[in-house]
Amino acid sequence: MNLKEVYKNLGSSEKGLTEQEADKRLKKYGKNNIREFKQKSRLKLLLAQFNSFLIYILILAALISFFIGHLLDGIVILIIVLLNGGIGFFQEYKAESIIEKLKESLDYDVFVKRDEKQTEVSSQLLVPGDVLILNSGEKILADCRVIESENLGIDESVLTGESFPVDKENGVLKTAVVLAERTNMLYAGTSVVKGKCVAMVVSTGHETEFGKLAELVQKTEDEISPLEQKMNSFSKKISVAVLIFVAIAFFIGVSSGIDKVEMFLVSVSLAVGAIPEGLPAIIAITLAVAIKRMYKSNTLIRKLSAAETLGRATVICTDKTGTLTEEELSVDKIYASKVYSLKDKLNKNLRKVLEIGILCNNARDEKDKILGDPTETALISAAKKFGFDKKIETEKNPRLKEFIFSSERKMMSIVRENGEIKTSYVKGAPGIVLRKCTKEFVDGKIRLLSEKRKKELGKIHKSFASDGLRVLGFAFRQLPSKMKGEVSEKDAEEHLTFAGFMGMIDPPRKEIKNAIKEAIEAGIDIKIITGDSALTTKAVAGKIGLKGEVIEGKELDQIDEHEWDELVKTKTIFARVTPEQKLKIVETIKNQKEIVAVTGDGVNDILALKKADIGISMGLRGSDVARDSSDMVLLDDNFASIISATREGRRIFDNLKKSIKFLFAANVGEIFLVLFALILAMPLPLIPLAILWVNLVTDSLPALALAVEPAEKEVMKQKPRKDGLLGGIWQWTLIGGLLGFLSSFLVFNFALGIYELNVARTMAVTALIFFELFFAFTCKSDKSLFKTGLLNNKYLIYAFVVSAGIHLIAIYSLLGGAFGFVALSMKQLSLSVGIGLSGLVVFEGWKLVKKN
Repeated sequence: MNLKEVYKNLGSSEKGLTEQEADKRLKKYGKNNIREFKQKSRLKLLLAQFNSFLIYILILAALISFFIGHLLDGIVILIIVLLNGGIGFFQEYKAESIIEKLKESLDYDVFVKRDEKQTEVSSQLLVPGDVLILNSGEKILADCRVIESENLGIDESVLTGESFPVDKENGVLKTAVVLAERTNMLYAGTSVVKGKCVAMVVSTGHETEFGKLAELVQKTEDEISPLEQKMNSFSKKISVAVLIFVAIAFFIGVSSGIDKVEMFLVSVSLAVGAIPEGLPAIIAITLAVAIKRMYKSNTLIRKLSAAETLGRATVICTDKTGTLTEEELSVDKIYASKVYSLKDKLNKNLRKVLEIGILCNNARDEKDKILGDPTETALISAAKKFGFDKKIETEKNPRLKEFIFSSERKMMSIVRENGEIKTSYVKGAPGIVLRKCTKEFVDGKIRLLSEKRKKELGKIHKSFASDGLRVLGFAFRQLPSKMKGEVSEKDAEEHLTFAGFMGMIDPPRKEIKNAIKEAIEAGIDIKIITGDSALTTKAVAGKIGLKGEVIEGKELDQIDEHEWDELVKTKTIFARVTPEQKLKIVETIKNQKEIVAVTGDGVNDILALKKADIGISMGLRGSDVARDSSDMVLLDDNFASIISATREGRRIFDNLKKSIKFLFAANVGEIFLVLFALILAMPLPLIPLAILWVNLVTDSLPALALAVEPAEKEVMKQKPRKDGLLGGIWQWTLIGGLLGFLSSFLVFNFALGIYELNVARTMAVTALIFFELFFAFTCKSDKSLFKTGLLNNKYLIYAFVVSAGIHLIAIYSLLGGAFGFVALSMKQLSLSVGIGLSGLVVFEGWKLVKKN
């Protein structure tokens, strides 16, 4: 629309609204704010921690324990359930509190025209038809149409991913223009980085582009993490397996003449013992400890399961601006008769182009920061590296007149004087500047500039641009001393002398190259998905060592559905993508059975963040709605922190697997022991309370100590594990369980022929407990203890000493009577402990044979 149509459509004018009309519209449209998400109450947050099939089983096991009179076991199980829920609740509540502190209030004061005068109002009171006055550095808090502008540049990275400021002005656009190319519109969530403008509010609150995306997110369900999926699946399988074993045990026991009530108690005890009731708490505690470690490395995990998920990520889809890059423009290359870098020595050619860069410049060089337009601050930073001081240069060359940049002229000039000499310093689009030049500055001399030479310079400009650089041309003109009166635009910008080009880029963070290398070595596929241009993104990718093909959003729209899968698999860089395209890419990767992590900071990222297995938002420059959509927040906005967190996530995954192997092997041994005794019609080696005692002593501290095992050296040299926590452990579990059963059974059978039943049972329990405690050491690694070391986990040593000590106290004190234990002689104890070593010896011998 032209402005007249805009005014008519909104029932307003360039003079703005009256207060009375603004109040009326406020009642109609509501306040200009966005409640991104329906916040969970504390109660709902707490109850959500118990929404797991395994937790349901444990609660049922506790109720059965109470019903059959096993109060201690029921209490222990309930404590574990509450501990698990409490840890999860505390972590999520703490994360939400930190995010609340990160959020900036959207209630700013803004200047509007009301009752034909300029007034200050709260941004929440803006309504369609309001006329806003905006200056450099201010946030834009509603969608607006530009009415008037002066050298206006907008940072739209939070909405589009564009790394460079976008020039805006009034004008009529074609109807089919994507959001990133709407040069006459301003959007909520963006900010003014240079210039000033008058703009009319066209949408507020949920009707803004920001608000529409926030609405979409509310309709997008949170994805269940792979860990939660695996645990729910495991819980169902273990429940069925336990019920089958218990039914078999009960049937065999009753068939061999054991009293039904007694056999029921044994079966229930066996069921409760077979379920690794400590597992949820061990997982929760392990994740909580790891999350604390991650927090120290600038990574805030919002959900416990996200820490483990990140460790198994196979694909990371990262945005570019600010995550891979510094989000600060920097001069990368300079052309002044030849190509220079910022590490080269200063000469006459370099001096001239740098001099123009700071004298044709409106940025301010303060003590600790350069303030102003990002392009101009980059020019001052480059000059400072060669020893230039803007204040000194401008004091020597006072300003006379400025001809400001406009999108029509695509250049600017500042006329300065030094004594009686007046000089015009010019910068702008390379092609426009070259067209105005008739001479060239080379080695301190001025030469005529031929058309052939202009073509050569044009090729140099294109080579800079093809490297993804934003290129500016620099020229000057020493004005004739005879020139009288005020300097005109024509005087300042005609018959110029060309000095050179400067190519700028948002440079990669220093640590990114090593982080990318580490990720690739770890078998993680890295894809860049950005709203920025293909050339700029490819240039950054090249600098950080990321190779691969590029495709733009407009090409994606032309891709046939049958080709889409292969395209997503093969392409590395996706540039100029829309939020919907980013979401579709993430969905495709998930459908390919990959575990995908997605980074994002703006409202253009929130759909993909919600859909990902793990959504990662930015803590410093991210929008509130992006943080609310994510599972993890980068407090330093740095991709390298993701790789550090991935390393910790892999450590978590490996260690939880070690704990689970240990728990399952121990529990399988107990089931086999009871079943075999029943089949042979022997007295039961384990009475119900003894089963519960074994679990109490061995299933807690050793399993927890394994969960904090130091990371193995090759943790980032292996491919991501797709098999989950339960994959590949069954052979280990079965052999460990059988060895545990054999050790305890042999001791029991031997003792039964010599000693009374209670002594045999006590020896069997002791052998089983020490088997499990020694077995914990072999669960430390798939590699031999001779390679990994026996004492590198002090917590496992403590767990062994404490658990063994508790059991010894039980058998040599009155406590043992409650569990049917009797005091053992030194010979009986030595035999039981010695047999308990069998698992450690067998497994470590096997590792040595395999040369692990």
